[in-house]
Amino acid sequence: MRSVRARATLGATLVVAAALLLTGILTIRVLEDRLLNTIQLRAESTALTVAAEVQGTARRDLDGLAGVVGSETPVQVVTRDGRVLASSATLASEPAIADFHRPRAAVPTPPGDADGGDDDDDDDDDDDESDDGRSPAASPLPGLDIASRTLTLPVTPDGGISFGDAASSPGERFHVEAARTVTADGTPAVVYAAASLSQEEETVTNLTRLLLVGGPAVLVVVALVTWLVTGRALRPVEAIRAELAAITAGSDLHRRVPEPGTGDEIARLAQTTNNTLDHLQRSVDRQRRFVADASHELRSPIASLRTQLEVAVAHPQLLDLPEVLHDAERLQELAADLLLLARLDAGERPASGRVDLTLLAHEHAARRPIVDVVVHRPAETNGSASQLGQVLRNLLDNAERHAAGRVTLTVGQEGTTAVVAVGDDGPGVPPAERTRIFERFVRLDDARSRDDGGAGLGLAIARDVARRHGGDVVVSDAPEGGARFELRLPAARD
Repeated sequence: MRSVRARATLGATLVVAAALLLTGILTIRVLEDRLLNTIQLRAESTALTVAAEVQGTARRDLDGLAGVVGSETPVQVVTRDGRVLASSATLASEPAIADFHRPRAAVPTPPGDADGGDDDDDDDDDDDESDDGRSPAASPLPGLDIASRTLTLPVTPDGGISFGDAASSPGERFHVEAARTVTADGTPAVVYAAASLSQEEETVTNLTRLLLVGGPAVLVVVALVTWLVTGRALRPVEAIRAELAAITAGSDLHRRVPEPGTGDEIARLAQTTNNTLDHLQRSVDRQRRFVADASHELRSPIASLRTQLEVAVAHPQLLDLPEVLHDAERLQELAADLLLLARLDAGERPASGRVDLTLLAHEHAARRPIVDVVVHRPAETNGSASQLGQVLRNLLDNAERHAAGRVTLTVGQEGTTAVVAVGDDGPGVPPAERTRIFERFVRLDDARSRDDGGAGLGLAIARDVARRHGGDVVVSDAPEGGARFELRLPAARD
């Protein structure tokens, strides 16, 4: 099954089915045990009561004694050789059960019983437990012993039962308790009390039928409810999937998936998906602007270079080699900047070497006469020397482009942060523009910047590289009156 809905429904139904099956089996077993115990106690109580009456009654006076017990628990009193002394009205006047007319338990020898209490003439030894595995219960009355069996007794034509032949069929199952006793005149006797198991069997059968009918009905209800609830829960997921499929097919990143107001995991999934689409849309828009701006910036130096070469072909004497070289350098620098931005956008991680920022500052300031280097404290960091050198070069180019006469390059360390600051004495950066100048292809003075060779990528590259190294580039007012750009990086640990 590939459907989550179908798998969830099947799983829930199987779990409930297993639970119902186990619960039904345990319930039936417990009910059977409880009912059987109740029946056993009723039969045993009746047998002991009648046995106690027999102890105080002479043999000739036993007729009708068992009848006082009633018809619910038939009782029969027999001698050791199976002759019936007294019997309930529901019992046929036949001899007692041949293999069960004495209790199967060791009992004290009653007065006058010279053969040690063996009430029959067979050679069976007395056992320590009854035929149904239950140990004989100690009688609460002196001289009485209890043994029990569950038998199927035949039903007579007049509706009674017979203890005479337990093996014949059809019949009714009874639990029989046998208590050994002695009459008042010394005659050994056995009292049988039989409790019907039909009520127990009927109750268990009805419960089984109820479980067999109700169990499948419950499973159908569980499957239906699970199917409906799961479908309702997965409906937002299907809506999200459909919307994502439409976005993918149409490439319209302005669309968003529906967000259910449930506040659950599916709602958070929808929110995360929309956040991802927002980020993807910004990335795509940024890439499109980057391609458009790059094409525009490349067009100018290429067109200028082509024009000068065409003029040189027609009039070699008019070729301005310094201008051609300048345009070629601008084109090379722009291509290098675009390549670096492309690598940064692709997620390229910087190298993890140790970089001496003090040495790097002196190297880049050595070729710039208007740059003064001030080292407050030597500083080092971890990262790519080439990329950090590109950052420093871009900051110095920007400062020289706007400086009136001097540029100050300062190296120091503030706690665990290495700081390289570039300040100039130019016009500075207005506070309202200090965020926008780090965007790509942004120039505060487009005409002057293009004439000087600026493409509006230097500061954007500087900030991107700094952030890739765990730092940042911030702008503030310089003491000289212009702008102060600070490159702040995590200092290298010893």
